[in-house]
Order: sequence, then structure tokens, then C-alpha cells
Amino acid sequence: RVEHNNYVTPWQPIREADVLWKKRIWREIDTRQKQNFAFRYPGDDESGGGMYIEILMDAIKNGKVTAFQDDRFTVPLSPEDVMAKLTGVPDTNEVEDPITGEIKLVITNRSFNPDDITRFRLKEDWIFDKNISRMVVRIIGISPYFDKRNADGSFRASVPLFWLYYPDVRGQNARYEVYNPDNDVYRMTWDDFFEKRVFSSYILKSTINNPFQEDIKETKAGIDRLYESEQIREQIFNKEHDLWIY
Repeated sequence: RVEHNNYVTPWQPIREADVLWKKRIWREIDTRQKQNFAFRYPGDDESGGGMYIEILMDAIKNGKVTAFQDDRFTVPLSPEDVMAKLTGVPDTNEVEDPITGEIKLVITNRSFNPDDITRFRLKEDWIFDKNISRMVVRIIGISPYFDKRNADGSFRASVPLFWLYYPDVRGQNARYEVYNPDNDVYRMTWDDFFEKRVFSSYILKSTINNPFQEDIKETKAGIDRLYESEQIREQIFNKEHDLWIY
């Protein structure tokens, strides 16, 4: 097999004077959906890298990308801080010595399970570039979400681990290939996977008519959240067509 020379395709520059309309969107990718199973694929000799969270963690450990505490990328986290968030506080258990009968305290370090990462959140800008007369999307940041569980194994909450500045991650994404369920010969890279919008997602928050920066879940409940998400998506779709001049 010939080694593929994958590289990052640079984004086309957008002049500030050409930005006719711009809005910011936060969306979530659920890796348990069938279209997003590529995030949970453990990897093989062709794709390499393992699951996508393992690719990100390897980049953080080797200092190739910097993790941040929030989506504004103001507070950097060290690799040790990231691992502490993944594994949590070590467990301390009382164990009886079978020979002496003495009770001892044994500290057990928890291991990181990649399957606990079930969601990824994206922060992106939707921009209408009047120079090319079309809507352009730019992913700004990406964050994996970790499923916290109770002592009995039941689900407690999904919490963010860290945020990564997406332009810094693109170089790592281009190094690894995504599993293709239809053809083992044609493999796209993770950078192509995100840029071509192959994943399935739903919108959680936007700056469209939202001065208080509220999540959809704070104002809607149940199935109405999905309706509101689809309405925002349709507004962006219609905005591109409305700005066309025939």
C-alpha cells in the first residue's frame, strides 16, 4: 500500500469587508447515532490512531495542541489536568490482609475508557461571503463530553472535558483516516470528515435572536428542543437564498 500524503487544505481567506452576514452556532454530535459511528471506530492498520478521542488525547499529551477550559480559549490546561478530568479522583478502599487480618487502605487509580465519550460539541461561525455569494462555515472549537456515572453505574450527567481550538487540530485530523462503511479503498481523513460535514448533529445554541446567550434547553422542553434546532438550521439555509441577487 502506498503511503498517502494527506495535507490540510487551507481555508479560503475572507475579507472583513466581504462579510455580509455572520452568526455563531453551537451544535452537538452524538456518537451513538449510526451516521456518527466513525467516532467510535477503534481503528485498524489502515486508519491508525484509534478512536477519535484517542487521537485528540495523543495530540494533547505530545504537546501538539493545547487544551482549554472554556470555549473562549482563555484558560489553558496541562496534559496532567486533562488526564485528571478523564480519570477522576483515585478510589481508596479498605482491604483485609488474608494472612495477618490487618486492614489496609489501597489506592486504586481509575483508567480512562474511551467509550465514555459519547458526545462532541462544536462551536462554529456561519458567514455569508458576498465575494463568492455563498454561505461559508468555519469551525472554531471542538469539545468532547464525558458521561459521569453514579456508583451503581447509572448515568448522572454529561460534562465537557476541555475545548480545543479547531484550526490547531486540523493538522492532526489530516494525519488519520476515517472508517468508510461503504468502501475500504476510499478513505477520507478526519479533516475531510469535518469540512465536508459528513457527521450528523443538532443545534444547541445560536446567536440568532438570542441576546442572553441561552441554550435551547433553557427555553424549550422535550420535542420542542428538536423543533427549535431545526428552525435555526432552516433560518440559516433560507438566509443564504434570500441574500442571492438574481
